[in-house]
Amino acid sequence: MNKKILIMFLAMFALPAHAAEVIIMTPAQQKSLAITVAPVETTSGFSSHRLPGEIMVPVEQERVVTAPQPGLIDAVHVAPGQTVKKGQPLAHVSSPELVALQRDYLQALTQTRLAKNKADRDAELYKDGIIAERRYLESKAGHEELSALLSQRKQALRMAGMGDDAITRLTNRQEFSSGLTITAPMTGDVLESMVTAGQRIDAMTPLFRIGSLTPLWLEIHAPVETLGDVKEGMAVRIPKYEAEGRVIAIIRNINKDDQTMHIRAEIRKNAERLSPGQFVEAELLNGSDDKQFVVPRNAVIRNGKDSYVFVQNAQGFSPLKITVLSEQTDKIVFSGNLVAGSKVAVSGTAVIKAAWTTPGGAQ
Repeated sequence: MNKKILIMFLAMFALPAHAAEVIIMTPAQQKSLAITVAPVETTSGFSSHRLPGEIMVPVEQERVVTAPQPGLIDAVHVAPGQTVKKGQPLAHVSSPELVALQRDYLQALTQTRLAKNKADRDAELYKDGIIAERRYLESKAGHEELSALLSQRKQALRMAGMGDDAITRLTNRQEFSSGLTITAPMTGDVLESMVTAGQRIDAMTPLFRIGSLTPLWLEIHAPVETLGDVKEGMAVRIPKYEAEGRVIAIIRNINKDDQTMHIRAEIRKNAERLSPGQFVEAELLNGSDDKQFVVPRNAVIRNGKDSYVFVQNAQGFSPLKITVLSEQTDKIVFSGNLVAGSKVAVSGTAVIKAAWTTPGGAQ
């Protein structure tokens, strides 16, 4: 059917119905014009375009384990991917510097004990009036000064990685330790190992990165135009992995290169299916309780600034003005005065629009 004949054909059945906002079209005419219909689907909330995002470990759930002392890594006990518990050995470091710290501690311990004995003896002599008060006060001050030094040396051992049990053995038995066992500061997964056995390291050298992977963060890169529509608490979905969460922060620092902003979501449902550093596509859901519908993109037509769908009825079709909430590659989510289960035209909409907007009609 050529264009001229098509326009004449449309005019014959379209003109009588415009006053009632109905495009009269028989089933036979719909079939001949290749018009098909489908029921609309309802949805509880519209979703945004799929937006790129990166999976990250929440900052409070990640620790970097560093070397407390320089030395030689003589054993590594874990590898990336392993789950470790708090206090579990990760590696062992042989450190000559640790021996020097233990020697200094024992020296301070001996000096403190001698100073205490002297202060106790002078306290008795002062009480009996044998020595002057000045000598007693000097002895007492000397003991307090050495006690402070001992506490400092003990804290240095703790900072060097020695546990309280090892310090107690050193104090009571003078058992020196030539190495340190590096332990996990938290329960989690080993995300990265940055050393190997036989490697020499300096103090504060990063050794391992450990993280707890439930929940995870999703850093979404969203167009700046999204700023007005996104709110904290909004639902987030990663369709490919059936993972879900909530927006916990909107970072209002716009990337000047691509004019995007970051939206941070906390992913709890099916977080175990995701990995830090992974790039995914996510949807933002508005969580509205309003009745909303989903139709194929071809079902929606534009007339000026307005959007419409053609709802099928006994006489043909009625144009229904809608509010588009979200557009994706193959579907559109909208709200409108529509009954669930209603059928709308999903193909041949251009033909129906031509009949609807024929000069002399309702538009």
